[in-house]
Amino acid sequence: MTVRVDKLIILDRDGVINQDRDDYVKSCEEWIPIPNSLEAIALLSQAGYTLTIATNQSGIARGYYTLSELHAMHQKMMDLLKPLSGRIDSIFFCPHTDADQCDCRKPKPGLMHQIVSRYIKSPVDSALPLTHVPIVGDSLRDLLAGTALGASPHLVLTGKGQGVKKAELPPNTQIHADLMGFAQSILAHP
Repeated sequence: MTVRVDKLIILDRDGVINQDRDDYVKSCEEWIPIPNSLEAIALLSQAGYTLTIATNQSGIARGYYTLSELHAMHQKMMDLLKPLSGRIDSIFFCPHTDADQCDCRKPKPGLMHQIVSRYIKSPVDSALPLTHVPIVGDSLRDLLAGTALGASPHLVLTGKGQGVKKAELPPNTQIHADLMGFAQSILAHP
């Protein structure tokens, strides 16, 4: 499925869409949406954007939750989005820890390469195929994974976003209070 690059948005999950936890989000009960995040996704969906998630989920490798429990959390999110007319098109996740030294754990760009393979068949710039694609995260590692392939970095101040040092941010990073702030900015300046 090829989509217009200018209509693709990459979101992190924990701390952007749902509340993050220092002890990991391990179940549907612990998966709690951040206020207005689902409404922001709905607004973007209704405006014709394709939204995908790229998320580190090392809790699987650490044994905190299973793949089935992760899928149940994502199903809860989809179920909550449906009555709002919002949708997430796909979810890419890394189940590994840093010790695994995989290519898919952010800040490495492996998940971004998977997204390019799925959505961008003939990138205009093969060196930076995500040029002009927003990546929204609450941590430096989220942003670096996307900017490695040219994505436009957007930091939200929910989750761990408040603790990110401004001096470490990639050039041209836009900062938003939350996912709704990002959505309103994108919709005001498509």
